[in-house]
Amino acid sequence: MTTAPQVRPRLGASACLLGEPVRYNGGHSRCRFLTDGSLADMVDWVTVCPEMELGLGTPRRPVRLLTDGRLVDRDGEADHTAALAETARRVLPSFEDLDGFVLKSRSPSCGLFGVHRYSAGLPGERTDGQPVDRRGRGAFAEALVAAHPRLPVEEDGRLNDPLLREHFVERVFAHARLRELLSRPWRPRDLVDFHSRHKLQILAHDPQRYRELGRIVARAGTAERGALAADYRRVFTEALAVRPTRGRQVNALQHVLGPFGHRLSRERRNGLADAIEDFQAGRAPMSVPVALLLHDARAENVTYLAEQTLLEPFPAALPLRHHL
Repeated sequence: MTTAPQVRPRLGASACLLGEPVRYNGGHSRCRFLTDGSLADMVDWVTVCPEMELGLGTPRRPVRLLTDGRLVDRDGEADHTAALAETARRVLPSFEDLDGFVLKSRSPSCGLFGVHRYSAGLPGERTDGQPVDRRGRGAFAEALVAAHPRLPVEEDGRLNDPLLREHFVERVFAHARLRELLSRPWRPRDLVDFHSRHKLQILAHDPQRYRELGRIVARAGTAERGALAADYRRVFTEALAVRPTRGRQVNALQHVLGPFGHRLSRERRNGLADAIEDFQAGRAPMSVPVALLLHDARAENVTYLAEQTLLEPFPAALPLRHHL
C-alpha cells in the first residue's frame, strides 16, 4: 500500500524571513525553519515586504506603530498609513489561493502579536519617546487577517515552540489539500472521500465541529454545490484552527486501533495500546504510536485507516511530532 502524494502548499512569508535584504537597515531576518529545513523543498513561496512595496527602499528610516493605528517614521515626519492601506488593497487579493502565511514578529508592519505601540498624543499617554505598550498588531498583519480570516497565519518567533510549529504546519497542509480538491471539478463523492480521510484528524482538534462537518457532508448530492463547499470550508478550517489536546489525540488514536485490533496478535495489540498509553502519560512523543499504527494498518491492508490524515498530516520528512 503506497501513501498518496502530499499536495504542495503555497505559503506566504515576510520577505526578510527568507533571507531577502529588505529590512530597514539593509539586512534580513532569515528564519532557519523556513529556509534550511525540509519545509523549504515542500512548499511554493510567495513573499512580500510591505515597507518595500510602499517604495521606502533600503536602508530606510524605521517606522513605528502608534496607539491610534497609524504607521509613521520614527521621527514622525512621514505618515505611511494611507499608503500601506492602499498597498494592502492591491496585494491581498493575490493571496486568495495561499495555504498559510508567516509574518515577521515585532514588526510595526508585519508583527502578529505584541508589537510596540508609541504615543499618538492621546490623553494620558507617555510622551518620553518610549513605547506605551506591546499590545499592537502590525498594520499589514491587521489587514491580512481581516481579508483572510481563516488563513493559517503565524509569526516566526512563535514557530520556535514545537507545539505551535506542528499545529501551524498541520493546518497549512490540510488547507492545501482542501484547496486542491475545491479548485478542480469535484463530485459530491469526492468531498465524502476527502472527509472520510480527515475524520480522525478533525476529531483530534474539535469534536463539536467534527459532528457539524458530518452533517454538512450528509447533504452532499442534494445541497447546492457552492453552498456545500463554502459551509465545509468554513467549518473545516475552524476545526483545524483549534489546537488539539493530548486527550483528544489519544481518543483519535484509539479510534484507529479499535477497528483492526482484532486482526493483530495479542502481543502486537498490547504493544500498540502501550504506545498510546505512553504518549498519553507524556513518556513518549506522538510519533511513536503513530508510526506503529500506520505500519500495522498498512501491513493489514486496512486502507481506510492507513489513509487517515491523523497519521500523516504532513510529509514524514518534516521533523515534527517528536517532542514530548
